[in-house]
Amino acid sequence: MSSPSKSTGKKNSMFGSMKETVGNLFGARNMAQRGREQHAAGEAEVKAAKAQGYAEGTGDRIVGKKDSVVGAVTGDKTQQTAGNARQQKGARKQEWNQ
Repeated sequence: MSSPSKSTGKKNSMFGSMKETVGNLFGARNMAQRGREQHAAGEAEVKAAKAQGYAEGTGDRIVGKKDSVVGAVTGDKTQQTAGNARQQKGARKQEWNQ
């Protein structure tokens, strides 16, 4: 199984909604049902991708904080700066995936 994708999920959600609308318009109940299912699967994939991205952001923030503190304690400004950058990257990733 591949990783969940927000773009694929949004595409499936949109196409599912279109199928459902067309199925309802022409009285094709089977098509409408498949559209509802595709829409629901797409929405679930978007939520899963957001959860995965948020978790990755949390990991980046934790590792970044550790590197920043270790760099500060040891006087390694390069490690401290890299840790701060990773921490900020993690925070942005969390914001994008709320």
